[in-house]
Amino acid sequence: MKNIAFYIASRYLLSKKGSTAVTFITWLAVGAMTVAVTAMFVIISVFSGLEDFNKDLIANLHADLTLKSSSGKTIKNLQKVDDVLKKNKAILSFSKIIEEKIYINYNGKGDIAYLRGVDSAYTKVNPIDKSIFYGTYPSFNYSNEVLMEHSLKNRLSIPVDSTSDFATIFMPKPGTGIINKEEDIYNKKNIFVTGIFPGNDQLNNYIIAPIELTEELLNLPKQSAYQIVIKLKNPENADAVKQNLISQLGKTIEVKTKEEENAAFWKMINTEKLFIYLIFALVIFITTFNLAGAIIILQLDKKEQARSLVSLGFPLAHLRKTYFYTGVLIVVLGIISGLILGTLLCYFQQYTEFFKAIGTLPFPIKIVGNNYIIVALTASVFGIMISWFFSKIGKDYITKS
Repeated sequence: MKNIAFYIASRYLLSKKGSTAVTFITWLAVGAMTVAVTAMFVIISVFSGLEDFNKDLIANLHADLTLKSSSGKTIKNLQKVDDVLKKNKAILSFSKIIEEKIYINYNGKGDIAYLRGVDSAYTKVNPIDKSIFYGTYPSFNYSNEVLMEHSLKNRLSIPVDSTSDFATIFMPKPGTGIINKEEDIYNKKNIFVTGIFPGNDQLNNYIIAPIELTEELLNLPKQSAYQIVIKLKNPENADAVKQNLISQLGKTIEVKTKEEENAAFWKMINTEKLFIYLIFALVIFITTFNLAGAIIILQLDKKEQARSLVSLGFPLAHLRKTYFYTGVLIVVLGIISGLILGTLLCYFQQYTEFFKAIGTLPFPIKIVGNNYIIVALTASVFGIMISWFFSKIGKDYITKS
């Protein structure tokens, strides 16, 4: 008696005999669940791929750790900070940075840009020299040699590696008082562009220059820094190294990990992923009403058989379980077939890159074990709820004509 309900449910689902309408609606419910599960799995896998894609995209924009002054722009007691960092065995390399907004002009064309002054160790932390597609990285023999982001260079039509053409950058001077001449308003320097690097959302309009250039423009003393970027031997130990540096340097220094520097960016990505999940969860929930229809049609079609079973002593609770198990089997078949189909589509995209996000860039796909669990649980919860609710038939329904 214990397994009769499940046996009957499996016969209802798999038997070739019976009403054509019931068979059609039952397998339509399976097909609808398959499509919904496939779509959800593929979309979540795309977002998993986008996470890795974005991590690679911004991998060199922020260091494993970034040190800043907790009060003011310039890091105080820089020599002490430098000594602490050199003694820390978990640190592979570090670089000092000064970054400010400037105005750049070339042949009457002007634009606002960001000037990032770096020392010669910067490429050990951020290997931006490897992404240069035209020209060379500054030699640091002269303070006015710079690396420029390509869209800024294109807008201003600045020549690269030209010994006769120079662009001019202007840095406003802080302070108060009467302005008597042009030099009271800003400092200016001619710059020589040695190379071009590709920009992105976080490095548009950037100019990379020796830190000496920013010190001169800002009238800062030698060996100044707004921040220090750090590359660790093992990036996974970032939190532990952060706490160690805070304990040694005190509250005057603020230390942030790469994740904390990109907190707003990852919050946006996770929010988008959550909304996509909720949308597809709603799609699966709506799809389960096909399941409800299949159970109701089955009850109507098998009413005479149900009446006979109850007359022979088959418990009403087991009859309810029969309909419940039928719904569960439909859900299980839909989930399994949907996950298989979704996996095949993901592998197809990985190996062929057939579907493009934009231009020649294919949609990134990453198959993650957690995605199987998330999709299967979502479909199972809604499917089991609907199966349980619509399997609750009363005795009067069976006995009345």
